[in-house]
Order: sequence, then C-alpha cells, then structure tokens
Amino acid sequence: STLIVTFQGLFLISFFPISGSWNVIRYLPSTVVNTTLRLQALREAMSSVNVSAYIIPGTDAHLSEYIAPRDARMAFMTGFTGSAGTAVVTLNKAVLWTDSRYWVQAERQMDCNWELEKDVNAYSICCVCDPCRMYHCIMVVFSNPIETYESYSYNLVPAKLMLKSIPDNLVDGVWTDRPLIPPDNLIRLPDRVVGRTWQMKVEHIRTQMTDNPYKPTAVLLSALDETAWLFNLRGSDVPYNPFFYSYTLLTLNEIWLFVHKDRVTEDLKLYLNSTCFPLAHCVQLLEYEQVRVMLKNYMTTSGVKVWIGTEYTNYALYELITPEEKLLTSAYSPVLTTKAVKDETEQRILRDAHVRDAVAVIQLLMWLEKVVPEGKETEMTAAYYVNECRSKQKDSRGPSFETISASGPNAALAHYSPSNATSRKLTVDEMYLVDSGGQYLDGTTDITRTVHWGIPTDMQKEAFTRVLMGNIEISRTIFPSGTKGECNMLGRRALWEVGLNYGHGTGHGVGNYFGVHECTIALLIVNFECLQVVSLPEPGYYKENDFGIRIEDVVVIVPAHTKYGHNYLTFETVSLVPYDRKLIDTSLMSPQQVRNTRCVDT
Repeated sequence: STLIVTFQGLFLISFFPISGSWNVIRYLPSTVVNTTLRLQALREAMSSVNVSAYIIPGTDAHLSEYIAPRDARMAFMTGFTGSAGTAVVTLNKAVLWTDSRYWVQAERQMDCNWELEKDVNAYSICCVCDPCRMYHCIMVVFSNPIETYESYSYNLVPAKLMLKSIPDNLVDGVWTDRPLIPPDNLIRLPDRVVGRTWQMKVEHIRTQMTDNPYKPTAVLLSALDETAWLFNLRGSDVPYNPFFYSYTLLTLNEIWLFVHKDRVTEDLKLYLNSTCFPLAHCVQLLEYEQVRVMLKNYMTTSGVKVWIGTEYTNYALYELITPEEKLLTSAYSPVLTTKAVKDETEQRILRDAHVRDAVAVIQLLMWLEKVVPEGKETEMTAAYYVNECRSKQKDSRGPSFETISASGPNAALAHYSPSNATSRKLTVDEMYLVDSGGQYLDGTTDITRTVHWGIPTDMQKEAFTRVLMGNIEISRTIFPSGTKGECNMLGRRALWEVGLNYGHGTGHGVGNYFGVHECTIALLIVNFECLQVVSLPEPGYYKENDFGIRIEDVVVIVPAHTKYGHNYLTFETVSLVPYDRKLIDTSLMSPQQVRNTRCVDT
C-alpha cells in the first residue's frame, strides 16, 4: 500500500495481485467539505428543469458586501468560504473561480469533486459547458447583477450556448438544513440620532422623481441599506451591517415595503402609518417574497416608468421591467446618492461616535504596549480585546467588519484576518497593523493604525512616513466645488518618489450606523459638491513576507475658507487616534505635514 498526501486529503492506494485491481481509500482532512451528495442532489434538480449548467454566485439577492449565513449558497455547495467567487456545476463537472487572495484557501476547503480555476474571465466561466453541443445554461438570477448577467449572455454566443433565467433557486431545494431568518424584530432609530423623518426623506425622493426630465413614476429600491435609510429602520439579518431583508417600491402616490411582516411590531406599524389614508403618506406592508409579483403587476399599468440603480438591482427584477421605454436606469438610485450627503444631525453624531471609538482603540494600543513584551498575546487576542473595548462604549452595536489584526508577514496581506490556524504571537521585533471598526447607534467607524514596539528598521520608518505623508496630503488638500477626479495620486505620490506603491483603493464611503463600505466614494470622485460625503484616505505599503503598513482615517468634506475664492472644499479628519511617533521620520516631511501629524510615544 502507498499513502499519498495532497492538498485534497490523504489517499491510501492498495493493489490486489490476485484480482489485478486497485483500491483507493480517501481520507478528507477536517478543512475539506464532502460535497458529493450535495452535487448529486443539485444535478438531479438541474435535470428536472432541463438545464445542463448552473452558475452559483457568491452574493445574495441584494448584491450585498456581507451576506447572511442562509445566503452562502456558494460556500454550501463548494465548501469554500472565501468572500469572492463564482461556482459552476454541470452534469459531470464542478468548477470554482476565485481571485488570487483565496487560491490556497480554496484548495484546502474543496474536495476532489471541485476544480479550482484561476482564470476569472467571464468567458471561461461560461465555457465550462461543452461548446460542441447546444446546452441551456442556467444561472441564479436573484443573485446576479445586471451587468454580470449580460456579460455571461454575450460570451455564451460563440459557444452556441443559451443563458436561461428562473426565479427559483435550485440550491435552496437541496440545502435541507439552510439557516433560518433571524427571529429578531426590526427596530426604528431613536429620535436623538435622526435628523430627517422617513416622511421627509420620501418627499425628497419624490421631488427628485418629478424633477427628473425622464419622468419616472416609481423608484425600485433593492440594496438593503436603501430601505433601511429611507424609513430610519435597522435589523440584524446581515453580519456587521444593521440591515434586514427588504425591497421598496416608491411611487408618487404610494409606498410598498416588502419585508417579513411577522417581524414588524405593532409599534412599527403605527410608526409607518400602515393603515393611514391617503396612501401617499403611509407604508403598505407586503411579504418579502411578493416583490416580483407586485412589480410585474405594476408594469401592466399604462404610462409607468421605473427608476432603478443598476449597481444593486438583480436580474430577476430587472427583467420584469419591460418594455424598455418603461425603464429608467442610473448607476445609483436617488436614495443612494441622497443618503451620501450627511445632514447636520448625522455629522454631529458621527463625530460623537468617533470620540468614543478612539477611546476603545487607544485602550487597545496602551494594553498592547504593556503586554506584548511578555510574549503571551496573539493577533487573535488583540482582535478580541479591541472588540471588547468597543462593546463597553455607549450605543455600541458590535464590530463594523471582521478585525484585521496582523503582525510581521501577515500584515503584508492587505485583507488578512487572524484565525486559529494563522494567528501569530505579537513580539517587539515586528510591526503590527490593526484595521478595525465599530457600529454605534450614532455612527459607523473604520480606522487603521500601524505600530512597532521595538526598534524599526530605517526602511520601515521611511515606508511608514511616506504612507503617513500620503494620508496627510489627502486630508489637507483644498479643491473647488465640482472638481472631477480622485485623490489616488495624492495618497501615492510620496511612495512613488522612491518606487513604492500599494495595490488597493485609497478610500471609500462610510455610513451612519450603516455599511462601513458605502458606494459613495464613486460619487466623491465625480462630484465634490456633495459637501458632507464621508470618505477614507487609506494609503499603505506591503513588503511581502516581511511587514505591512496602512493608515486609515475617517474624514468629512466641509467648506474651505480661502483668501480669494469661494465654493472651495476640504477634508476634516474626525478620527482621533494618534500615530506611532517611533515610526515617523520628520526629516522627510514638509513643515505643513508635520503640523498635521498627531503622534503618540510607544
């Protein structure tokens, strides 16, 4: 017998001379999920509806960044739990596509039923079907954005394949122990953190509808944060984000909220005026699953036109809005562009939240300075500690994302988060990076700091200083209202001067007790007239297998007072955690940059 060890498990291979046969016994490691029965059941379901390929995306029906456990269909079918990927199952093959961040993870989690494909090209995904035959390829339309669906359709043509959509999800039919919807009721935000009532927000959106030259009669809201913002409601259906399953169809004289009605308390029904008259001033509650039927019925009405944001509308709803003259599209819905502008109350409470959040992060840094020399703490314990510190702050509602707590070579992985298998001990000889955030009733935070408890090298000090210079240059820049462009070059210029760079974006939007990654950075890039858009300067540098550096602050766009001009804007930093003075080489910095530096001895 021969024992063979691979990423896919252990194989005991034995040869029987009398019979001339081989016997292969496979032992799966604990990290691998056996998907044989799941794939068999799915293929039976595929045959029952006469399709030969099934595409399983890694997102949910609302195209959310974070998805609930019950929506992790790709993970259930493949065993792979990474946050990005697409799976395709045919009648005799199963393939997963994911990016380079997750290749090792995928190899360790998937069994031999699955192949890992490292080409993320859409055409390669489509052509997993046999191009020599005419197949009906099916994708889960509820979980795919419009652009992805159309891209797949286009790339299937050369292979003589046809993309077919169905509303039912075949994975759900074979997922017998699929997690249930959380039983928690929805909540309304307290009046002390609300500057605009839901009625005020509705009227503002309706004004944008009437002012639009294409005259939409309805707006369909598909992103979970759209409905939550519009009605000042929150839930707990999605990890890290205070959202709940919902859609909204808002017309000039009616409002339909699609939600799991049994979770709406009598007080909330009264709050939403769900039994009021006239209908223009009340919210009609319908079951979450009724959205397709209601939208289809609405489209039969003459003279209607539905406005959607294509970034967060799934194809299952998009395909119902026909004919084309009844459809109005923009990248973002008017709700997403409106909520990007923080009102006076939102700005005030956001600053309050960052004061309390800074206390929690400073508590972490002070604790680490004391205990790291003892050699007992790890990346995991540090992540746990900062979450505990935040939990003790007023109005805390948990972390806003999974804490990135990384030391030494782990910090060189920009999206690393510690696990039992990867967590390293913290030492005074290595740099440490912590990227974390909290959810509070009055705000959402996100902050990154990099520190060193020993003696950093000259290269580490220079790299850190140049990252800091990029952060400061973004924060202190002044620009005219209406400027089109983005601040990427400001964040990278000091690094580029010595041939250094980083491979991720330089900022993103942040909500108020919402998602920590809002789409508003795109609005910021094209329209600086959104005076109160919250963004993040987050330059960094990562030396492979050695160390990583990132500095991230929350800023608010505010009017700038200039000597001659008017209508100029700048950034106001609301993050209050100091930087590590030990890592700063002030000789590289300008006097203005030094004056803008907040330092702390470690």
